[in-house]
Amino acid sequence: MRIVLDAMGSDNHPAPEVEAAVELAPSMGADLILVGDAPRLKEMLGSRAAGVDVVHAPEVFEMSDHIGPGALRRSQNSMGVALDLVKSGEAAAFVTAGNTGGALAIALARLGRLHGVLRPALTVMYPVKGGRCVALDIGANAECKPEYLQQFALMGAVYAEEILSISSPRIGLISNGEEEGKGNDLIKATFPLIAASGLNFVGNMESKELFGGQADVAVTDGFTGNVLMKTAEAVAKLITERLREELMASPLTKIGGLLSRPAFRRLRKDLDPGEIGAATLLGVNGLVFIGHGRSDGRAIVSAVKLAQRSAQVGLLDSLRMRIEQGLSQVTAPASQ
Repeated sequence: MRIVLDAMGSDNHPAPEVEAAVELAPSMGADLILVGDAPRLKEMLGSRAAGVDVVHAPEVFEMSDHIGPGALRRSQNSMGVALDLVKSGEAAAFVTAGNTGGALAIALARLGRLHGVLRPALTVMYPVKGGRCVALDIGANAECKPEYLQQFALMGAVYAEEILSISSPRIGLISNGEEEGKGNDLIKATFPLIAASGLNFVGNMESKELFGGQADVAVTDGFTGNVLMKTAEAVAKLITERLREELMASPLTKIGGLLSRPAFRRLRKDLDPGEIGAATLLGVNGLVFIGHGRSDGRAIVSAVKLAQRSAQVGLLDSLRMRIEQGLSQVTAPASQ
């Protein structure tokens, strides 16, 4: 169950990655591999290197790099070297806080898709009333077809079962209204496909039902999902910042804030994306986790722990089995 971490991914690389590795090493033993500028990494690790393997990668796929044949041909970038370890079986999962588009493209180039998968999907877990909700796609596919969303529903259901331990997860289709027949052409065409899939489909739902905890899996296209994710993060940040400002506004509110501090800490922790650490790329032939570029050491620790749990529960094998079982219900368009 070795996890390979791209040490050159985050905005402040490799400091957060090294910090995470040092924290994780005692509990993971020799199950963590750092990939990047080996001399620099070893110098930063120093005497704390016990339990962390370092693999050299002379190139970096920068946040400013554009996806294209030239960039992908740089086979010695840290993402590519790390993903090759997953492909060869030397690592069970890959974690990066690097360029999302680069990670998607390189993962597809190095690992390929699971048999039968039309498009992979980026998957996150939102804090909602009563727990968490799996949401996909949140950015891998801006343009989608109904068949893609049907597969997203299946992959999201498997993810909820394995990672959140939810039996027969409720599947909701993000739309602008709850009633059947609402939504754009994509939603209208997707509805009957998911309804006929054998999944526990609860129908269309608006974003308020998502955060109200009325589904365990929320299915949408990558454009809508990305807007939804960034809006939710921005609103959560705004609320916590405004609340802090109001609590510091007067001596009386400061006293109330001190008394309420434990509750606010729990709320902030629940809303913090760093508690999950990364989005999971479902549908590629390997376990791939992509975090925010601004990830700190704590967020990367969370991402590695998510990757480790996913490997331990056999997420990839479960996805492979369920997708093969569902192939008879998903027909690829002729263009595929």
